[in-house]
Amino acid sequence: MHFAVCVTLFCISVCMNLHISVFMEIGDGSWDSWTMPLLEQTSIACEKVKNMSELSEGYNIVGLSQGSMIGRGIIEFCDGGPPVQNFISLAGPHAGTASIPFCGSALICILLDSLIKSEIYSNYVQEHLAPSGYLKIPTDMTDYLKGCRFLPKLNNEINGTRNSTYKERFASLQNLVLIMFEDDTVLIPKETSWFGYYPDGAFDPILPAQETKLYTEDWIGLKTLDEAGKVKFINVSGNHLQISKSDMKKYIVPYLEDQASAPTEQTVTESSSYEWLSRLCYLFKDLIGLNEDQPLLHTTY
Repeated sequence: MHFAVCVTLFCISVCMNLHISVFMEIGDGSWDSWTMPLLEQTSIACEKVKNMSELSEGYNIVGLSQGSMIGRGIIEFCDGGPPVQNFISLAGPHAGTASIPFCGSALICILLDSLIKSEIYSNYVQEHLAPSGYLKIPTDMTDYLKGCRFLPKLNNEINGTRNSTYKERFASLQNLVLIMFEDDTVLIPKETSWFGYYPDGAFDPILPAQETKLYTEDWIGLKTLDEAGKVKFINVSGNHLQISKSDMKKYIVPYLEDQASAPTEQTVTESSSYEWLSRLCYLFKDLIGLNEDQPLLHTTY
């Protein structure tokens, strides 16, 4: 049975005997998604998955944008949590982003904009603006490492305090699927979806993941996974999270079908793929409030 749970902007699944979908919400929905610190969101999600007996034998995570960061937080930080087998990330700012994601003109966005204009690595902003936890200004690395409360920990960036347990847990994944959107204008740079980023001290050039210290020094086990053939770098057309049904079927569904090994086209039947594709469409549409006439996925910022 495939058991799926959606929390804020990430989806959890586990193979069982029937198709079940359950929704969980962290805090008060979109408001807390923007204002609750990511460490706190991760802690809440950790407790929820630990209390779900259905996940005890292992499960998969599909992360959407910021939800990918919470998903990685569960993998690395969740002491006593069930094992994560496959992690599929869509447009996750894994190496950081050099700009706060576009929000819009709603009241919450106006309030958040006033916070953005203050010091991004100050205690106040870090405690009240969730995306500040992965905002990484390459020309302000000292303040970033000192003041940013989430990403430096998640990426094991602080020399002398790197946690080998985080690396061991992340490197234990069976498959890591990193999906980047070719026309992504929300993440700066878009290559952060693949752990690519700017070098320290400059906004040029954009380094591929394999040329970053995180990879070469293997701070979180990304190099270990890649050398074992367990990392899939996927590039799809579209802007932030604008993924087509065909790409969902090709790049996401197979990893929710079979937890035992990396899936192949031969192992995924048309009927089972269609069932999971339909459920993913429903879960993602419901999660971000789309109707049937809107694109399958779009930015919620």
